[in-house]
Amino acid sequence: MNGFIINKERLEQRIKDLSLFGMNQVGGIDRSIGSEADKKARKWLIDLFEEQLKAKVKIDPIANIWANVDGSESLAPITIGSHHDAVPSGGKFDGALGVLLGVEVVERIIEEGYELRHPLQIVSFSAEEPNPFNLSTLGSRISTGKISKEEVKKAVNKDNGILLSDALAEIGGNADILEDARLKPGDMSAFIECHIEQGRILFDRKLSVAAVKKVTGIYREEITVLGEANHAGTTLMKYRHDSLLAASEACLELEKIIVEINRNDVVGTVGKLNVYPNSANIIPASIEFILEIRTPSTEIKNEIIEKFSLSFKAIEEKRGVKFDRKIILNQAEVNMDETVVKALEASIEEISEPLVDMVSMAGHDSVHMTDICKTAMLFVQSIDGKSHCADENTKMDDIEKAGNVLLRTILKLDKELD
Repeated sequence: MNGFIINKERLEQRIKDLSLFGMNQVGGIDRSIGSEADKKARKWLIDLFEEQLKAKVKIDPIANIWANVDGSESLAPITIGSHHDAVPSGGKFDGALGVLLGVEVVERIIEEGYELRHPLQIVSFSAEEPNPFNLSTLGSRISTGKISKEEVKKAVNKDNGILLSDALAEIGGNADILEDARLKPGDMSAFIECHIEQGRILFDRKLSVAAVKKVTGIYREEITVLGEANHAGTTLMKYRHDSLLAASEACLELEKIIVEINRNDVVGTVGKLNVYPNSANIIPASIEFILEIRTPSTEIKNEIIEKFSLSFKAIEEKRGVKFDRKIILNQAEVNMDETVVKALEASIEEISEPLVDMVSMAGHDSVHMTDICKTAMLFVQSIDGKSHCADENTKMDDIEKAGNVLLRTILKLDKELD
């Protein structure tokens, strides 16, 4: 294996440069799709691709940015990438690191004059993060046929009323021909997404990197608790059918069930709750909340659902309320490709780093790319497990290791894959 390594200082400077687009007063990044910061970041990336890599740049109809560097043979490209958008006041590493590591790896291969069989491709997917249009992992889901043209055409920015189709037009996309963004199996030989972990498994174990073997499943229910409104002062406690207390009890039951399972790869959350009529002197008549479970095991998910269903029934009987439940997401866990994972793990061992079984507890564009080609992820340690906040941070020493693992992996896959 060739012994060349990435340029750590150059990569660090580019991370800083890209973070300037959308940086707010507290150091967080505001860079949602279609924003001025997004437009400036896109131009910066395109200039970087064209000027430093001499790459052929293409913006597809959903405004994904693709940069292509030819190989020596007529093979499907090996693709590296992630996304450059950010959640409100997010961090400078989430997503952007995967794109910039792709640039650095490709640039080092070019500088060394190393001739690859496969073309190399870098992608920055559009709108991976939740955004005002309420369509996350937008670029990868359009590319894999999981969102319809109709959904895109009717999507509106809830903050300013701008149509998504108009926002796409301003950044080089075209909602009228979204079918042209569709990828098919065979269009790529492999896809690798390098990403900060966003959790603290690596941090707690004092590890720098890990190959991701599986991405968690995500299950969500939208639940309405129907109680009875009444006067908060004159209704005795024994006559109340308080929907808020019933919902609160349900939240605690979910927590109890998850804690008893006692696994690092199983979590449960109630992160959204609406109270009606939401008045200080009225017993809450109804509550709406969204319950979420994340686990890489369908069997465990079903066990949790069975247990909290029994808990809900007991709460209904105890408090004289009714739970109306609607499944709004039931996304199964996704396995990463064994060939790419093995290449990543071999590269990790070559830089004298230990291996660890890793599950991604967040969703990523890679989930959807598994439908198109051999796909895997490489995680880099997040300090204190922080992400989606201005305090998000990752050490450059760990990023350097990730870059060298990625570089070695590309060279391995170029030899192994047809």
